[in-house]
Amino acid sequence: MTKSDAEQLEERLGYRFKRPELLERALTHSSAVPELRADLKGDSAELSAIQDNERLEFLGDAVLELLAREYLLESFPEWSEGQLSKSRARLVNAHSLHDAASRVRLGEHLRLGRGEEKTGGREKPALLADAFEAVVAAVYLDAGLGPAREMLKRLLFEQALEERGERIADSDQKSALQEFLQGQGKPPAEYRLSAESGPDHQKIFQVEVWIKGERMASGEGSTKKEAEQRAAQSVMELLEKIDVRTERKG
Repeated sequence: MTKSDAEQLEERLGYRFKRPELLERALTHSSAVPELRADLKGDSAELSAIQDNERLEFLGDAVLELLAREYLLESFPEWSEGQLSKSRARLVNAHSLHDAASRVRLGEHLRLGRGEEKTGGREKPALLADAFEAVVAAVYLDAGLGPAREMLKRLLFEQALEERGERIADSDQKSALQEFLQGQGKPPAEYRLSAESGPDHQKIFQVEVWIKGERMASGEGSTKKEAEQRAAQSVMELLEKIDVRTERKG
């Protein structure tokens, strides 16, 4: 990777490395190491300095976990532990990491072996997600949690929330309802499609939630999944009101 390539990537990352060798290592896939060492006519110290990004990926995974949990705790103080856990998994899953890597065009800068290059390694989702984790670790080792936090907030966390609309909270309503019912010793909720309307490109679905043979609430959405989430949210609001009334009577 040339200096200008590195500078372009740093600009997209929003971070300038004090130790550029960390970024270079983060971008080095294991397939490239034997070829890079074979091409290098140097001493053993230079050869040993060429390492792949797997150890950085391992560290980056831990840094991601910590900062994702911190971000969700600060952004959604009203959420339960179950909601936070489910959303954390969505925030740092392979799909979200691949999207973040694609936004900064990480694939263009990877150091790959010839075999990996021929099989389209620069566009492989898993490979890009792993490389993004390695870059996170590189930033952390270069400057600590602060810059890593700012980079992830801008490139991953806020983007992942925006792509899901404001609905990342809603996306856990079914899980929240399930956990509530389990805690009450009740069977899981049943979701029934009760109606659909509109042309194929603008369908509206209506879903009902049934618990122990009783219809509790319904919800509408442009997809069945969205309708189910809104129906589950309505049930949760209903159950919360019932709880409040019960406490007042008690």
